[in-house]
Amino acid sequence: METMTEEEAFALDEYYTNNPPTVDPSKARIRIPVVRIDSRTARDLVSLSQPTHKTPEEIVSGLVRERAAAMP
Repeated sequence: METMTEEEAFALDEYYTNNPPTVDPSKARIRIPVVRIDSRTARDLVSLSQPTHKTPEEIVSGLVRERAAAMP
């Protein structure tokens, strides 16, 4: 495999810094819905996540699954 020179690397960096690639959001493979929560809920999630070593996302997912399973 060829390696690039430092000069080529700097030129490539400058090119992509000045011409960032455009991304079409409609062609994204993963779409993650954004859910807004209030600051108190965010603090509660963080405080729940620390002792369990889970992310806030994992805690929310668990709570939602638990509630969904309890529904008739």
